[in-house]
Amino acid sequence: MSRRASDHEEFLQATLCHAGMLHALAARLAPHPADAADIVQDTYLRAYAAWRERRPRDVGAWLATICLNAGRDELRRHSRRLAASYHGPFPDLADRADTAEAALERLSSSQIAAALRALPEAQRIAITLMDVCGFTAARVAAITSAPRGTVLARVHRGRKALALALREDRETINSSDVHNEPRP
Repeated sequence: MSRRASDHEEFLQATLCHAGMLHALAARLAPHPADAADIVQDTYLRAYAAWRERRPRDVGAWLATICLNAGRDELRRHSRRLAASYHGPFPDLADRADTAEAALERLSSSQIAAALRALPEAQRIAITLMDVCGFTAARVAAITSAPRGTVLARVHRGRKALALALREDRETINSSDVHNEPRP
Protein backbone atom coordinates (compact mmCIF):
# COMPACT_ATOMS: atom_id res chain seq x y z
CA MET A 1 0.00 0.00 0.00
CA SER A 2 1.35 3.43 -0.91
CA ARG A 3 2.04 6.19 1.60
CA ARG A 4 -0.89 8.24 0.27
CA ALA A 5 -3.32 5.30 0.58
CA SER A 6 -2.23 4.63 4.16
CA ASP A 7 -2.62 8.35 5.01
CA HIS A 8 -6.11 8.23 3.55
CA GLU A 9 -7.08 5.11 5.53
CA GLU A 10 -5.59 6.52 8.73
CA PHE A 11 -7.49 9.78 8.22
CA LEU A 12 -10.80 7.99 7.66
CA GLN A 13 -10.30 5.73 10.66
CA ALA A 14 -9.45 8.66 12.95
CA THR A 15 -12.14 11.09 11.77
CA LEU A 16 -15.27 9.27 10.63
CA CYS A 17 -16.26 8.36 14.19
CA HIS A 18 -16.73 12.10 14.83
CA ALA A 19 -19.19 12.65 11.96
CA GLY A 20 -22.24 12.75 14.25
CA MET A 21 -20.68 15.39 16.47
CA LEU A 22 -19.72 17.47 13.42
CA HIS A 23 -23.25 17.27 12.00
CA ALA A 24 -24.71 18.38 15.34
CA LEU A 25 -22.29 21.30 15.57
CA ALA A 26 -22.77 22.32 11.94
CA ALA A 27 -26.56 22.22 12.33
CA ARG A 28 -26.29 24.87 15.04
CA LEU A 29 -23.85 27.01 13.06
CA ALA A 30 -25.53 26.89 9.65
CA PRO A 31 -27.55 29.90 8.53
CA HIS A 32 -30.05 27.41 7.06
CA PRO A 33 -30.44 23.73 8.01
CA ALA A 34 -29.57 22.71 4.44
CA ASP A 35 -26.15 24.38 4.82
CA ALA A 36 -25.07 22.05 7.65
CA ALA A 37 -23.98 19.28 5.27
CA ASP A 38 -21.86 21.79 3.33
CA ILE A 39 -20.14 22.89 6.53
CA VAL A 40 -19.37 19.27 7.46
CA GLN A 41 -18.05 18.57 3.97
CA ASP A 42 -15.87 21.68 4.12
CA THR A 43 -14.63 20.57 7.54
CA TYR A 44 -13.54 17.17 6.22
CA LEU A 45 -11.89 18.75 3.17
CA ARG A 46 -9.91 21.18 5.33
CA ALA A 47 -8.98 18.44 7.80
CA TYR A 48 -7.81 16.09 5.06
CA ALA A 49 -5.70 18.85 3.51
CA ALA A 50 -3.99 19.41 6.88
CA TRP A 51 -3.68 15.71 7.79
CA ARG A 52 -0.23 15.18 6.25
CA GLU A 53 1.28 18.07 8.20
CA ARG A 54 -0.47 17.48 11.48
CA ARG A 55 -1.70 14.44 13.40
CA PRO A 56 -3.64 15.90 16.36
CA ARG A 57 -3.81 14.12 19.70
CA ASP A 58 -7.50 14.99 20.19
CA VAL A 59 -9.03 14.48 16.75
CA GLY A 60 -12.54 15.37 17.93
CA ALA A 61 -11.53 18.77 19.30
CA TRP A 62 -9.39 19.42 16.22
CA LEU A 63 -12.32 18.65 13.92
CA ALA A 64 -14.68 20.76 16.06
CA THR A 65 -12.30 23.72 15.74
CA ILE A 66 -12.17 23.31 11.96
CA CYS A 67 -15.96 22.95 11.83
CA LEU A 68 -16.40 26.07 13.95
CA ASN A 69 -14.18 28.03 11.56
CA ALA A 70 -15.98 26.61 8.52
CA GLY A 71 -19.32 27.54 10.09
CA ARG A 72 -18.16 31.09 10.76
CA ASP A 73 -16.95 31.36 7.16
CA GLU A 74 -20.36 30.17 5.94
CA LEU A 75 -22.12 32.74 8.14
CA ARG A 76 -19.92 35.50 6.70
CA ARG A 77 -20.66 34.33 3.14
CA HIS A 78 -24.35 34.14 3.96
CA SER A 79 -24.44 37.65 5.40
CA ARG A 80 -22.90 39.03 2.19
CA ARG A 81 -25.54 37.60 -0.10
CA LEU A 82 -29.27 38.00 -0.07
CA ALA A 83 -31.00 34.75 0.69
CA ALA A 84 -34.56 33.79 1.46
CA SER A 85 -34.94 32.79 5.07
CA TYR A 86 -35.96 29.28 5.89
CA HIS A 87 -38.82 28.83 8.33
CA GLY A 88 -39.33 25.09 8.00
CA PRO A 89 -38.85 22.52 10.72
CA PHE A 90 -35.37 21.91 12.10
CA PRO A 91 -34.26 18.27 11.69
CA ASP A 92 -34.05 16.22 14.88
CA LEU A 93 -30.78 14.65 15.92
CA ALA A 94 -30.47 10.92 16.47
CA ASP A 95 -29.50 9.25 19.76
CA ARG A 96 -30.86 11.65 22.32
CA ALA A 97 -29.83 9.98 25.55
CA ASP A 98 -29.45 13.03 27.78
CA THR A 99 -32.39 13.93 30.07
CA ALA A 100 -32.17 17.59 29.11
CA GLU A 101 -32.41 16.54 25.48
CA ALA A 102 -35.45 14.35 26.27
CA ALA A 103 -37.14 17.27 28.01
CA LEU A 104 -36.43 19.51 25.05
CA GLU A 105 -37.99 16.92 22.74
CA ARG A 106 -41.36 17.84 24.18
CA LEU A 107 -41.03 21.28 22.64
CA SER A 108 -41.13 21.60 18.90
CA SER A 109 -37.71 21.51 17.30
CA SER A 110 -38.47 24.73 15.41
CA GLN A 111 -39.06 26.54 18.73
CA ILE A 112 -35.76 25.27 20.09
CA ALA A 113 -33.91 26.18 16.91
CA ALA A 114 -35.40 29.68 16.93
CA ALA A 115 -34.54 30.19 20.62
CA LEU A 116 -31.00 28.88 20.07
CA ARG A 117 -30.51 31.12 17.01
CA ALA A 118 -31.69 34.13 19.02
CA LEU A 119 -28.77 33.71 21.45
CA PRO A 120 -25.57 35.66 20.89
CA GLU A 121 -23.13 33.65 18.75
CA ALA A 122 -20.65 33.05 21.59
CA GLN A 123 -23.36 31.56 23.83
CA ARG A 124 -24.84 29.47 21.00
CA ILE A 125 -21.43 28.00 20.15
CA ALA A 126 -20.53 27.29 23.78
CA ILE A 127 -23.86 25.56 24.44
CA THR A 128 -23.62 23.52 21.24
CA LEU A 129 -20.06 22.36 21.93
CA MET A 130 -20.80 21.42 25.55
CA ASP A 131 -24.40 20.18 25.50
CA VAL A 132 -24.71 18.72 22.02
CA CYS A 133 -21.15 17.69 21.17
CA GLY A 134 -20.22 16.67 24.72
CA PHE A 135 -16.97 18.58 25.11
CA THR A 136 -15.80 19.67 28.55
CA ALA A 137 -15.51 23.35 29.42
CA ALA A 138 -11.72 23.06 29.13
CA ARG A 139 -11.95 21.58 25.61
CA VAL A 140 -14.49 24.24 24.56
CA ALA A 141 -12.10 26.88 25.89
CA ALA A 142 -9.30 25.45 23.76
CA ILE A 143 -11.53 25.18 20.68
CA THR A 144 -12.92 28.73 20.95
CA SER A 145 -9.72 30.35 22.30
CA ALA A 146 -11.62 31.73 25.29
CA PRO A 147 -10.83 31.30 28.99
CA ARG A 148 -12.60 28.38 30.72
CA GLY A 149 -14.47 30.75 33.05
CA THR A 150 -15.77 32.72 30.09
CA VAL A 151 -17.01 29.50 28.48
CA LEU A 152 -18.81 28.50 31.69
CA ALA A 153 -20.38 31.96 31.97
CA ARG A 154 -21.53 31.84 28.33
CA VAL A 155 -23.09 28.41 28.82
CA HIS A 156 -24.79 29.47 32.06
CA ARG A 157 -26.20 32.69 30.60
CA GLY A 158 -27.19 30.97 27.38
CA ARG A 159 -29.03 28.17 29.17
CA LYS A 160 -30.92 30.70 31.29
CA ALA A 161 -31.86 32.69 28.20
CA LEU A 162 -32.97 29.51 26.39
CA ALA A 163 -35.08 28.37 29.35
CA LEU A 164 -36.73 31.80 29.60
CA ALA A 165 -37.43 32.00 25.86
CA LEU A 166 -38.86 28.47 25.73
CA ARG A 167 -40.97 29.05 28.87
CA GLU A 168 -42.38 32.25 27.33
CA ASP A 169 -43.17 30.37 24.11
CA ARG A 170 -44.95 27.61 26.05
CA GLU A 171 -46.93 30.13 28.13
CA THR A 172 -47.95 31.99 24.97
CA ILE A 173 -49.15 28.75 23.39
CA ASN A 174 -51.01 27.68 26.55
CA SER A 175 -52.74 31.06 26.95
CA SER A 176 -53.82 31.07 23.30
CA ASP A 177 -55.27 27.54 23.75
CA VAL A 178 -57.35 28.73 26.71
CA HIS A 179 -58.73 31.71 24.77
CA ASN A 180 -59.50 29.62 21.68
CA GLU A 181 -61.51 26.91 23.42
CA PRO A 182 -65.21 26.91 22.52
CA ARG A 183 -67.59 27.85 25.32
CA PRO A 184 -70.20 25.29 26.39
